[in-house]
Amino acid sequence: MKRTTRRITVRQAGSACLALLFVAEMVAAHAWSLNVNSGQRRLFLHVGNGTVSGASGTLNGASPTTNATRNRVEVAVPFAQLGNGAALAMTSNSTQNISLYGDGNNTCPTPASQVMVGAGFRRNSGSASATLTVVSPANLTSAGGDTIPFTQISWTVSAPGSGAPNVIPAGTFNGGTLTLATVPGNTYLENCHTFSYANSAVRAAGTYNGTVTYTLTAP
Repeated sequence: MKRTTRRITVRQAGSACLALLFVAEMVAAHAWSLNVNSGQRRLFLHVGNGTVSGASGTLNGASPTTNATRNRVEVAVPFAQLGNGAALAMTSNSTQNISLYGDGNNTCPTPASQVMVGAGFRRNSGSASATLTVVSPANLTSAGGDTIPFTQISWTVSAPGSGAPNVIPAGTFNGGTLTLATVPGNTYLENCHTFSYANSAVRAAGTYNGTVTYTLTAP
């Protein structure tokens, strides 16, 4: 079984306000389901800033293609709004707007509020597919031991110009393993995720940390 893994870390900070920082380590929207030229088996996963893997539709860049950039999404919760149940959009420090498929498409037009997510699986023959999953812990935890359930963080997806916005669907972290998508052979899936914090309860001021792991596997 081949496996590619990426991790996301989350922090929350505050005094008169809370700031939730959602940090991601990436190799990387529109939602697109794109063809990949057949070839030697390879998995390609990116969340946020990444590195192009070869020419358009090939995923044949130097192996391994890696990018050590750690991106962050965050939200500052004003003191007066703490726990009022109004979800708050999170911003991103990602600058990745161009598709890593290699075709130069402007997949995430506003990366300051979007995180590009893509998964590709290349193979020569057979019918095997790859599976994209994400694992989150039960809680984000502060240095003082306070917690925020990971289920407070969710995301929507967008696909400007594409008729298939949900190839990697919207969802909510579940404090466990969540299957996001099946990636057929010689296919590349990509879209933009916009994260939000549910803000459904008053939390103690502090910095809350957690790590989310995205994994792409194929038999």
